[in-house]
Amino acid sequence: MKRNIILGIIVLSIFFSVNIFAQMPVFQLQNLKNDWIQFEDVKGEKLTVIDFWATWCQPCIRSIPELNKIAEDLKGEGVNFVGISIDGPRNQSKISPFVRSMGIGYPILRDINSEAMTDMNVTSVPTLLIIDSNGELVYTHEGFRPGDEKVIRSEINKRL
Repeated sequence: MKRNIILGIIVLSIFFSVNIFAQMPVFQLQNLKNDWIQFEDVKGEKLTVIDFWATWCQPCIRSIPELNKIAEDLKGEGVNFVGISIDGPRNQSKISPFVRSMGIGYPILRDINSEAMTDMNVTSVPTLLIIDSNGELVYTHEGFRPGDEKVIRSEINKRL
């Protein structure tokens, strides 16, 4: 009996944890010009690709140029890319030069206290989320290795 109760609790926790972040939470973050931006301001017509990264993250440094290429290729297709830097207060001055040096062509927001990261159950960087037009999380990709850009591009194309 005790075993069934524990099993039931585990199943319910998994069910609720999946559904908690299946719907995109509302967020409001500052961009590099200190303007407050909401999810609705950067949401794509068909898909929104959110990339959590940091200036000190080596896999992020490898993934960003690939994401930038994908974003450029998909301009006009209803897909918006958004980068969210999780750099803390001490690294804020590094973000703008980093963005310029990487040639990032999509909006960058700052999650200084990792509140949006926590709200979206993101636990590591880089983490990429694909949100559909209904605001539902349809794909998550953690980390980055060479070749992952093909997987990400394929996941986006499947949903267009």
